[in-house]
Amino acid sequence: MSSSSKGTGADYLVEKSDLARAGKALPKIGDIVVFEDERMDSDRMLATLRTMLGYEVEVRRARTLNSGIDLLIAKLPDLVLLDDYMGPTDRADDALPLIRRAGFTGPVVVVSGALNRKRRSELQKLGVAEAINKDDLDSGSIGRVMLQLADRIAQHTPAQHAAVKTDI
Repeated sequence: MSSSSKGTGADYLVEKSDLARAGKALPKIGDIVVFEDERMDSDRMLATLRTMLGYEVEVRRARTLNSGIDLLIAKLPDLVLLDDYMGPTDRADDALPLIRRAGFTGPVVVVSGALNRKRRSELQKLGVAEAINKDDLDSGSIGRVMLQLADRIAQHTPAQHAAVKTDI
């Protein structure tokens, strides 16, 4: 996979082709929960995930932290995409402990409109698997993250979730 793009159309197509080939190495992803309060951003993530993974993947979306936790309690996903700042008060910092208490031990990817070096470092200290800037959110950035996290995602497939108990 090309690590740097020169910004031309040809570079973009090469990167897309590389990601498509590499995507075959991804573990089977059956369920993703997206925490995103902005409807447009949520729709954009859904469309990107559908383009990448097809319609057989269940993508459940929550516009509030509480409704997202309810989705996790109902059924643990393979991957969580978490908006860094949800609504006026909820932040990834607050959400991560609740996500873990709900029984999800898999990778959490934070999507942030305010991602910089300092914020990325803070998120890593909280145990976030990866962070993506909202401005860079596309199939390429999501594909790269999924490839980086392939082993962790494979460890948290639905068969693994069956053994997880939640006492909330």
